[in-house]
Amino acid sequence: MELILWRHAEAEPRSPDKPDEARALTEKGQKQARRMADWLAGSLPDDCRILCSPAVRTVQTAEALGRNFKTTGALAHDASAADILQAAGWPDQAEPVLVVGHQPTLGHVVSLLIAGRQQDWHLRKGSICWIASKGDSGQPYLKAVLGADLAGK
Repeated sequence: MELILWRHAEAEPRSPDKPDEARALTEKGQKQARRMADWLAGSLPDDCRILCSPAVRTVQTAEALGRNFKTTGALAHDASAADILQAAGWPDQAEPVLVVGHQPTLGHVVSLLIAGRQQDWHLRKGSICWIASKGDSGQPYLKAVLGADLAGK
């Protein structure tokens, strides 16, 4: 299986006047999302399933890719690493899955799969971490890690 984790791009700051789920991407965040989407468009397999948190900032990040995606509450800001893995169908899903989500949960997923235990690993805004599991061992490995600042260059 291949699991691509994409942290939403830069969003508006938190505000007591606006629910966290309603925060939109900043102009910089829109640029980050477009750059990573351009890179992903040339790299993702055609059969890749795309799942997205229902938060505005994650939806806007996913929309930059220009492909169909499904929003699911299982990927919301308060989701656990187990929630993400279950929604993605890890490790048994036949087709690749792209998850557009939040920190710290995405970092927890990466550390759990790569280091074997959940730790506070940090994924920068707009970045991706591509994890694959193939062969007889099924051992997950890093296929790609890319920051939005390097995508599209």
